[in-house]
Amino acid sequence: MEEHGFVHKSVLLYETVGSLNIKPGGIYVDGTLGGGGHAYEVCKRLGSGRLIGIDQDADAIQAAGRRLAPFKDKVTIVRSNYRSMAAVLKELEIPKVDGIYLDLGVSSYQLDTASRGFTYREDAPLDMRMDQRNQETAADIINGYSEMELFRIIRDYGEDRFAKNIAKHIVRAREEKPVRTTGELCEIIKAAIPAKVRATGGHPAKRTFQAIRIELNHELDVLEESIDGMIKLLNPGGRLSIITFHSLEDRIVKNRFRTNEDPCICPPDFPVCVCGRKSLGKVVTRKPILPSEEELEENSRSKSAKLRVFERGE
Repeated sequence: MEEHGFVHKSVLLYETVGSLNIKPGGIYVDGTLGGGGHAYEVCKRLGSGRLIGIDQDADAIQAAGRRLAPFKDKVTIVRSNYRSMAAVLKELEIPKVDGIYLDLGVSSYQLDTASRGFTYREDAPLDMRMDQRNQETAADIINGYSEMELFRIIRDYGEDRFAKNIAKHIVRAREEKPVRTTGELCEIIKAAIPAKVRATGGHPAKRTFQAIRIELNHELDVLEESIDGMIKLLNPGGRLSIITFHSLEDRIVKNRFRTNEDPCICPPDFPVCVCGRKSLGKVVTRKPILPSEEELEENSRSKSAKLRVFERGE
């Protein structure tokens, strides 16, 4: 794989790195290493400190390794999913860290490498696996899920108002022959969306592709299950910064952060808290940090990005 594919503009780069309040001697974790764009900026600010980079994508691991070569003495790269962060750190004998960050977007490399099957702009096998060690691909979902299940994920994860019709068209098409490529799926989706809408909206397949990718890689489940554990891995004053690109991701982050700040479940009319649930810190960003006008102009992929930050209490 060519390295240039993974060199892309990291979204909310300086906002994210700035939000971590990096200490030169601290330990930081990049849970979604990608091409190493954010990691490179973090490493520039480290003295005796250390960065642990985690990614499940073998191509990302390779590209980030090259990019971060100037800092190889302070970087440890691990192929894993950020849901296993506690186990990764335990293996490295690191009990607590000073900051963790996630960039939940699909990398430009994954989108631009047609053979990975993430993009609807070129014809390729329906893959979409972020970790190619997994057996199941997008083709398995498209050809194996019931019409009701397809409708549910396209409606919920793609937030597409034509979800019902798209699901119906997919099932009808696969009765003729299995749907194997991104191009075939695009044609099916186009046929399910009124011509008037196709003429004015963005690419008709965008939302369905997003939905299939989220379902296949269990992206929302992994996020929901991981946030509390990551907060517990932080030293006092340590920060967790998360960039989302989707309203459902953003809602999960906002709600988990809020619950960790105020976990009390006592009825509102109780004079004192008796449930014993203690706050783990505070939400730093009451409203999410958004890309600047300049960034939006330079990088269209930053359009839906939102950054939220949580700080661990004493």
